[in-house]
Amino acid sequence: GDVYKRQGINAEYGALTKLMKAVCYSDVNQPLEMTQLPIPEPVAGGVVIRVMATGVCRSDWHGWKGHDGDVLAWLDSHPGESFVPGHEMSGLVHSVGDGVERFKSGDRVAVPFILSCGGCRECDRNHPTVCEQQQQPGFTIRGSFAEFCMIPRADRNLCILPKAVSFTAAAALGCRTTTAYRAVVQQGKLEPNQTVAVFGCGGVGLSCVMVAVAFGAKVIAVDTCAAARQKAQELGAVGDVDGTEEEEARERVLELTGGMGADMTVDAAGFTATCENAVWCARRGGTVVQVGLPLHQQPAVPMARVAGWELTIVGSHGMAAADFPGVLQMVEEGRLQPEKLVEKCVSLEEGAAAIPAMDDGSPLGITMITSFD
Repeated sequence: GDVYKRQGINAEYGALTKLMKAVCYSDVNQPLEMTQLPIPEPVAGGVVIRVMATGVCRSDWHGWKGHDGDVLAWLDSHPGESFVPGHEMSGLVHSVGDGVERFKSGDRVAVPFILSCGGCRECDRNHPTVCEQQQQPGFTIRGSFAEFCMIPRADRNLCILPKAVSFTAAAALGCRTTTAYRAVVQQGKLEPNQTVAVFGCGGVGLSCVMVAVAFGAKVIAVDTCAAARQKAQELGAVGDVDGTEEEEARERVLELTGGMGADMTVDAAGFTATCENAVWCARRGGTVVQVGLPLHQQPAVPMARVAGWELTIVGSHGMAAADFPGVLQMVEEGRLQPEKLVEKCVSLEEGAAAIPAMDDGSPLGITMITSFD
């Protein structure tokens, strides 16, 4: 329905307030509920986005389960209030706060999930992905599982969405594909014709496969799930390895790389086995990119191998907003096709149900919320 026709009484101010549909939870592991909240007002320097598409990511599940410190901190500092998850989004600028210069109402925009401040030590060093004062929708502030979402620091972080790029494709970029781009291209410093072994072919892993193939790499996909490996092949992987048995997986990767190991390995899952095998399967002088988050796990990284083979291990987190236009151009040109990773488009209510469903494992593709009626 039209949110502008839905109005309710604001108990605190006794005024007529425009409301929006939203998915909320009041505490970790508590039910995700469809509710109505006041449409947010933009802060100075910020905008309010009318959400047109938003992905359901396993990071949203981690936040809801209590694995994310930022979500816990928000709940502790907002007693009695409900939290809105969601961080992969695209939409239309609805309203603009004081001081915003680059955007106006009606603009189509893509939204990165790291909103850097521009004034801390890391931003001054041009490292916005590790900004000391970063904001993240769905983690440090209310997120995109709602009809509207307030985005601070708009001029620095938002990006105009080209007309040729759909809202669904842009939302698919917002976390997984851009995270993969930074991991493989920027942090891993991928070169054409290199061999890349991707360990864990979930959302980020499949995006790593897509990005590496787009830049001319020969990709080996390693996963315990046959369907995930098949999807990786459809995206251009030239080899696939069953990761169920760790030792056998290492041997198979070595076989596929002529006994040398891969030029670059990527742990895109964050499990003990994927992290350790990513190190064991890198060639001498190779690069290991850690982009999966090993939550509650402590992998035994073979540091003697790292030293003796002069391996480079590098972490990767998100992507800088300034780099979004280049990735969007690749989508516009058809070099990247993030919509291929979208498994299904659902309603807001169905998207809410998809988070607790991840207790039983993540879906192969992206579940994308595109209907808010």
